[in-house]
Amino acid sequence: MNTTTLLAALASAGHVLAFGIGLPAIWARAFALRRGDVQATLYADNFWGVAAVLWLVTGLSRVFGGLEKGSAWYLANDLFWLKMALFGLVFALETWPMITFILWRVRGRTEPGLMPVFAKISFVEAVITTALPFVAAAMARGIRF
Repeated sequence: MNTTTLLAALASAGHVLAFGIGLPAIWARAFALRRGDVQATLYADNFWGVAAVLWLVTGLSRVFGGLEKGSAWYLANDLFWLKMALFGLVFALETWPMITFILWRVRGRTEPGLMPVFAKISFVEAVITTALPFVAAAMARGIRF
């Protein structure tokens, strides 16, 4: 086994691990927000953030790191772009809650009135995140539009 094969396997495993961390985290955050539990919200949000970083690092290394199929294969794949659009939608939805939760941590105070709105956003993110592995599995098997 060569180093590239090992790095490819680690990047792939890390990408899947991010899903195992991220999906429960976003569901937990959504339910914590619905309950109005700030501590549980921020705790779950920490894991959601770890998953996001892991997704970005492993995803970029898989596409542009020369580890697997190569960037040309990914960039020419319709389902890759669907996956990126879904990921981008989650990121766009996450921007407001992410900034707000950072401010809550820095300031040491919350805005309880935002919690129901952020709960709805989190539930939408959870549903989109649930769809991502189905798109990824189809993409990996060469299914195209």
